[in-house]
Amino acid sequence: MSNNTENTKTIRWGILGCGNVTEIKSGPAYQKTQGFKIEAVMRRDAKKAADYAKRHNIGKFYSDAADLINDPEIDAIYIATPPDTHHFYGLKVALAGKICCIEKPLSPHYTTSLEIYEAFSTKNLPLFTAYYRRSLPRFEQVKIWLDTHEIGTIRSIRWSLTKTASSLDLSGEHNWRTDAEIAPGGYFDDLASHGLDLFIHLFGKIKEVSGYSLNQQGLYSAKDAITACWLHESGITGNGNWNFGCDKREDSVEIYGSKGKISFSVFENEPIILSNEEGKTTLFIENPENIQLHHVERIREHLLGNREHPSSGLTATHTSWVMDKILGKSVPKVSI
Repeated sequence: MSNNTENTKTIRWGILGCGNVTEIKSGPAYQKTQGFKIEAVMRRDAKKAADYAKRHNIGKFYSDAADLINDPEIDAIYIATPPDTHHFYGLKVALAGKICCIEKPLSPHYTTSLEIYEAFSTKNLPLFTAYYRRSLPRFEQVKIWLDTHEIGTIRSIRWSLTKTASSLDLSGEHNWRTDAEIAPGGYFDDLASHGLDLFIHLFGKIKEVSGYSLNQQGLYSAKDAITACWLHESGITGNGNWNFGCDKREDSVEIYGSKGKISFSVFENEPIILSNEEGKTTLFIENPENIQLHHVERIREHLLGNREHPSSGLTATHTSWVMDKILGKSVPKVSI
């Protein structure tokens, strides 16, 4: 989008799939961003779509995705459905020639993520992915520490993420997040994708990666125990452990450098800690109420031509490749 008359144009958005994630995390962020307006929402249950529209002061609602995508009064679509539908809807939005932001992961598989990326790239359409941690101030501060060499030369990164089985897990009731047909890696797809994508943002592309994944508990069809190691193109090594059947929740990241260490949590609202030759620095940087606010504001800046958005279809496709490799899927070498 050119940086001329488009600067004053209001971008009219449609939300495809107005479920829980859009209530506080993302939906209000689009309403609070100057120059954006949510024109319509879609949910298959028409009563729930109408209720969402009423509660959020949105003028139109649909129960058919095609009606939303092809509405001539909508310029852009935010796809907030479960990941197994991202490919189908993403291609429809590209065909309609509209700006798009897709919830993470871009899709459950690298090959379908690549198809989404190529569909938008071929038509030169902006495509964003909701890896919003790339835009959060607390992680921007981590990047500043890294870029200013506060811990010297970066050597390696380690992440451990564990949690207990939830009451829903134990109940045997259906949960799309642990349904292998929708999310093959289970909570790994939903949660680990955020951290791995953040590491790629901080340290650059990953060129080699391998892992082990299995279902230890037998509570659902998706994987629940994953371990991996990887190598960034920059020469930084990484390793991770994700287990969703442990006795407690733990979310611990440690970045090791030649002159110190940075520690933080990917998900918990905890301080970020810098330890180096000068001592220990502890910073608490609160996340915004609507956690996707900075991500959405950066979309607007990108569309105005002011600065590049950090989370694109291209970057998300690379993250999908890394996820597939960890899960042991046979995928081609990334060449995009």
